[in-house]
Amino acid sequence: MAALHPDLIVNGEKVPHSVLAAEVQNHDAPKGKPGIAWRKAANAIAVRTLLLQEARRQGISATPAAVGPDRFETNEEALIRGLLEAAITVDPPAEADILAEWNHGPERFRSHPLWEVSHILMACDPRDESDKQAALARATPVLANALANPKAFSRLAQDHSDCGSKSSGGALGQLGPGDTVPEFETALRDLAEGEITAEPVLTRHGWHIIRMDGVAKGQILPFEAVKPHIRDALEKKAWTISARNYVSQLKAAATISGADLQPVGADVH
Repeated sequence: MAALHPDLIVNGEKVPHSVLAAEVQNHDAPKGKPGIAWRKAANAIAVRTLLLQEARRQGISATPAAVGPDRFETNEEALIRGLLEAAITVDPPAEADILAEWNHGPERFRSHPLWEVSHILMACDPRDESDKQAALARATPVLANALANPKAFSRLAQDHSDCGSKSSGGALGQLGPGDTVPEFETALRDLAEGEITAEPVLTRHGWHIIRMDGVAKGQILPFEAVKPHIRDALEKKAWTISARNYVSQLKAAATISGADLQPVGADVH
């Protein structure tokens, strides 16, 4: 790897290739083009190194904070957070700006929807390719039958489903956001009432054939109810813009080789 890619040097500090190699795992690239992932990694590490250099230059001190149950920041993450907290100040958005954001599209701010759902499950371990393909082979003709004769869905569930809901014709009752696994919920958001998924949906549990029995769309929420959320979103957006500008200033004053600091395909982390 070292022979294929130039050294990354940030303001005279050489970054070990092992650090870049570890970072590459966090970046996607088209098949057969690993150099793109390396470029993304080099850009990300260059920015991180710039921030750490600046934090140390300023004598920033920060204690790692909790980021989850039994999970804490690394020392480097704490230093970068401390630097950005010291360097960036964002004023709270004005009331008029919050109201303007709400007026721009009140329909975006709704209460959670409810879905009345039935499904047929062909259970498998999706990590086991042969098991996954065998379950898909079972699901495909059942789905074809369901699409050809939607009224037979309950009977098909009783005859073929591996879920305990088969005893009630596959009915799962009412579901809301967060009540099921993400892949299943994503499919629900694309279904109209009475519609059956055009293809089986794969989750950690196996392949699902899903029917939307009913949809209760969330109601548009009043301004006062969503004002705190809009305020937080606008403040976060302003902070992100300020952070990008701050990093751009550090880039402009830095001497860097081995990274171009330009977006490569998808967003650079």
